[in-house]
Amino acid sequence: MSYLKPAELIGTVIDAGASKVMLSTRDTLLRAILGGALLSLAAAFAVTVSTTTGIPLLGALLFPVGFIMLYLLGFDLLTGVFVLTPLAWLDRRPGVTVGAILRNWGLVFLGNFIGAFSVAVLMAVVVTYGFSTPPNEVGEAIGHIGEGRTLGYAEHGFAGMLTLFVRGVLCNWMVATGVILSMVAKDVPGKVVAMWMPIMLFFFMGFEHSIVNMFLFPSGLLLGGDFTILDYLIWNEIPTVLGNLVGGLLCVGLPFYATYGRPGSPRRSARVQASEVPASVPTAV
Repeated sequence: MSYLKPAELIGTVIDAGASKVMLSTRDTLLRAILGGALLSLAAAFAVTVSTTTGIPLLGALLFPVGFIMLYLLGFDLLTGVFVLTPLAWLDRRPGVTVGAILRNWGLVFLGNFIGAFSVAVLMAVVVTYGFSTPPNEVGEAIGHIGEGRTLGYAEHGFAGMLTLFVRGVLCNWMVATGVILSMVAKDVPGKVVAMWMPIMLFFFMGFEHSIVNMFLFPSGLLLGGDFTILDYLIWNEIPTVLGNLVGGLLCVGLPFYATYGRPGSPRRSARVQASEVPASVPTAV
């Protein structure tokens, strides 16, 4: 079958989480760097399309190409491991400890930032002809995004911080759904369609994704955006990371595991019983 039903999918999801934790430091960093870079290129692409055409929906329709490419290649995002690795711990997979999970998160965060920042520098060179001219219209658009999503929240104080956090939660609700849906099909077209839907939604709705922001905000600072590194950390990146963590776990990972993967679950018990039936014994259709 080209489609895995949720009761079958949970095992694949848990296996993926366990494999992420057990990766070597080198492989974890490399896959995170490449994941952050591909997603950042897709963000630059989406901003370019939105700016040059004046149609934001078109940018949102095309942005998922980066997410799709990086997950088809097995690269990693912090927002993805937020949902995958805790499920492997809940399932008591050997070697998956809290310390190992935190190590994985730290390495993926670092790798994603390196990849995103590298693309930010390269794109800044492109839109300024090597910093010899003022930013073109795409560069100006990126700079204004950084201002609006830092100082714009700060103007509202606590209400702005709450809005930022909730946008982070809603973002990773969709992104974590996309991560799980990347495993729901066994053929490439099925995976592409499944991943496309939630990623398009989060981007067009303006939700806050910590890895995309690792590209947008350093780009804004390089291109003359009117905000500071401290503004970026306090009024975007830190609350966004926390919101992404909560959204991935509470809205996707834990409910999915509770209904399909927890020990004693009727669906899980049925899968275990089916797997224990000898091949020579026919089962009911």
